[in-house]
Amino acid sequence: MKTRAPRNRTLTCSAEEIEGFSADLLHLSESASVSVITDRIINQDIQEACAFLPKGFVDLLILDPPYNLTKNYNGHVFRTKDAAEYTSWFESVIALMLPLLRPMASVYVCSDWQTSNLVFPVLEKYLHVRNRITWEREKGRGATTNWKNNTEDIWFCTLNDNYYFDVNAVKMKRRVIAPYRHADGAPKDWMTTGDGNFRLTHPSNIWNDITIPFWSMPENTDHPTQKPEKLIAKIVLASSRAGDFVFDPFLGSGTTAVVARKLKRRFCGIEINREYCCWATKRLKQAEVDPTIQGYSNGVFWERNSLAEQKTHKVDRIIVGNNLELFDE
Repeated sequence: MKTRAPRNRTLTCSAEEIEGFSADLLHLSESASVSVITDRIINQDIQEACAFLPKGFVDLLILDPPYNLTKNYNGHVFRTKDAAEYTSWFESVIALMLPLLRPMASVYVCSDWQTSNLVFPVLEKYLHVRNRITWEREKGRGATTNWKNNTEDIWFCTLNDNYYFDVNAVKMKRRVIAPYRHADGAPKDWMTTGDGNFRLTHPSNIWNDITIPFWSMPENTDHPTQKPEKLIAKIVLASSRAGDFVFDPFLGSGTTAVVARKLKRRFCGIEINREYCCWATKRLKQAEVDPTIQGYSNGVFWERNSLAEQKTHKVDRIIVGNNLELFDE
């Protein structure tokens, strides 16, 4: 067992917790209804489990498959493949997913810059590719003979041309450095507060406000490729409604399930590693007590390292016509 610093908040499970949480996990051996899999974690190989899932139940699919890198996932080792082999493997995953999607479903696929070159042709073949999001990982090992790699991609796709997207749910509140005013002196597209001037901005496909989970954050686990809750929250809020069904067949330590619960969506996840499933179950139980998402409060995403503003401002969020307006108190 690792020796951790006194203030380290990394989530772990004891042997007793793993035994207890394992009782909550599903293992499918026959066709399952939507009600059976709702808000559940399936501890099973994806190929085996998907054969028993219902058709057409997914509103939002979040795919975070192993990138084409050799990596040890708690004893389950995924090894680098040649390009054709990885592409074939990923295409088999997409083939499993397509029958599960509802007609208006959205699909988000995570990748690194090298894997992106392999997954894009497959996505373009079966789905409508809408955008490539690039997000800053904010940390990573330094490089001496190359540029440091600290970004990853997320491909935004839809099954059809008719899909749901709520831009107002994912706007970001940014500090205004050079505020413009109308002729009468009133703020132009920004608001003034006692702590500075802020503007609510439309989201772009460059995300530089994400903080990678680290040892002092309660969402942190020992999963080697854990995605931040804030990252997944942007996807869930933009491309699903409350009550929609979010599905993640590579659940890992459970971030998608946790965010779905916090944002009042139904969910199901598949994960082959039992300990990861138990971490996810423990996080889900904690989410019932603490539904907060770091970097997101009162319906607004904040810039990275702006926790002080989040704590000092109460933001009321209303829709006026087709525009989102904020009022600070």
